Amino acid sequence: MHGSNNIRPNLVGDYPQVHSTALIDPSAQIIGNVRIGKDVFVGPLTVIRSDERGPDGKVAPIVLGEEVNIQDGVIIHSHGGALVTISARTSIAHGVAIHGPCEIGEGCFLAMRSTIYNATLEARVWVGMNAMVMGTKIQAHCTVPAGSIIRSGSDVWGLRLVSHKEDRYMKSVLKAANQLREEYLKTRAVIKT
Repeated sequence: MHGSNNIRPNLVGDYPQVHSTALIDPSAQIIGNVRIGKDVFVGPLTVIRSDERGPDGKVAPIVLGEEVNIQDGVIIHSHGGALVTISARTSIAHGVAIHGPCEIGEGCFLAMRSTIYNATLEARVWVGMNAMVMGTKIQAHCTVPAGSIIRSGSDVWGLRLVSHKEDRYMKSVLKAANQLREEYLKTRAVIKT
């Protein structure tokens, strides 16, 4: 894993830790103190970069839990010393930007081109296309409408719960990503033999 040009250390020598069942597209860039869990899918042109030192000179990790689905062109980064955690079975769609410190709960869905900055999303939150969440916390099972800007506690009052239709969609996206990961891994195994 350390010999790959797209999976490499940061300036303090932290190497990414990638579970053997994860699929990282060769065009993705995984840099530094990144911990990628079991059955994670990282799509083309994604950048996950943990390289800024905190006040103690250390680089806080970016942690991806089991079955996290990272689609094409996602960027995940953080301020020096700030942790980014993305919990199990979360799907992050094309072109999303996540900048830490951030904590994203289990089973969330971040739609295309949404932005999360210095925020906490509890479990099963839906963030709509082009929405921005910054400097605040979103309660579990809430929906942030497409195009919204959520910057304070008062902005989250009145957010509705995730609908049954959205919940089914979240599950179908994760299922499709897991199937893609399995098929790509099988194809790679055949090519190697």
